[in-house]
Amino acid sequence: MIEISAHQSPINNQLAVTGSKSESNRLLLLNQLFENVLKLENVSNSEDSQLMQKALANQSDLIDIHHAGTAMRFLTAYYSIQNDRNITLTGSERMKQRPIKVLVDALNKLGAEISYQENEGFPPLQIKGKKITQDSITIPSNISSQYISALCLIGTKLENGLTINLDGKIISVPYIQMTIQLLNRAGINANFEGNTISIPFTASIQSQTIQVESDWSSASYYYSLIALAKNSEIKISTYFEDSLQGDSALQTIYTDNFGVISTFENGILTLKNNPEFQFKESVELNLINTPDIAQTIAATCVGLKLKCHLTGLETLKIKETDRLVALKNELEKFGAIITITDDSLTIEGYQDFTETPTLETYNDHRMAMCMAPLAQLFTIRIKDEMVVEKSYPTFWEDWKQLGFTIKSI
Repeated sequence: MIEISAHQSPINNQLAVTGSKSESNRLLLLNQLFENVLKLENVSNSEDSQLMQKALANQSDLIDIHHAGTAMRFLTAYYSIQNDRNITLTGSERMKQRPIKVLVDALNKLGAEISYQENEGFPPLQIKGKKITQDSITIPSNISSQYISALCLIGTKLENGLTINLDGKIISVPYIQMTIQLLNRAGINANFEGNTISIPFTASIQSQTIQVESDWSSASYYYSLIALAKNSEIKISTYFEDSLQGDSALQTIYTDNFGVISTFENGILTLKNNPEFQFKESVELNLINTPDIAQTIAATCVGLKLKCHLTGLETLKIKETDRLVALKNELEKFGAIITITDDSLTIEGYQDFTETPTLETYNDHRMAMCMAPLAQLFTIRIKDEMVVEKSYPTFWEDWKQLGFTIKSI
């Protein structure tokens, strides 16, 4: 457990943030499918991306991806088309509670051979790689965009290509668009229009260098910090205004609701306060396309003592933990009065609190990091702080560089 002393001083620093986990994992799998012809720069140093790389290099018949949810989804699809492999794909106890039935059903309907080793609908999986010739599948689109992205990636290597028909309301659209745009960047003529995705069989792609943009979800913690730290400025790299990442919506969300100004120059993103900004009494946001920044936004509202009503959060219940329950439990330690439903979080007001908050992290990297900006205002304690290694291993070192005093207790 660590204790972070209340900072309460202006901040003026520059940091380099690791590459996007989402982009990195898509490109790592794509590169594997096309025999490593891509040179990838600024690949994420996150635990998830390291686990992805180790799994792709692992020639054994047992692959353990621990807590890496993206790797579980992407590798389920990948191994299903490796017709010389018969593997068991497993993970942590929490991973064994995270559903994967929708993806497995879709792959099996295409002709894959995947079975469950323990509980129906959940890892671990037994995957016997096969040649898949069917070229069309319909999949529910209101569960996880990672299922859809997994199918898009392997569709490039199905001899008849793949048409994916999306049934129902599509959630996390920017993550699907990211996958399509990365395929396009690699020279694959993938298309996403309406509720239909078309992926052509692609025999080969040209060798090229692709730079992974830094992670916008990780940038959210600096947006939150600048919203709470007056007269402050942070420069972070490597970021671009025309990002592929849906969480780049932070630019608009934090300008409109928290007075944080974003400017770009040569891959450097500068965040600073707008001293004339007038806060609203309540922040009202639908985060259906950006669920990974919901925790940060809720914590920012608590730091500013703003009411909020955040919707579009249905996927938060099936992440590393039930993030809605976790947010309610931990933010109430700061006096917030919170109600949650299956897809929303509402902060109705605040009451006084006196005790130094000791925060649980639920084996969820984002629960640790979204709370850190509150140390600008309050001394806080965070348990199991190294859970941040999942996506941002140098997080605490970077916060020390910003001037925060962090000690183990």
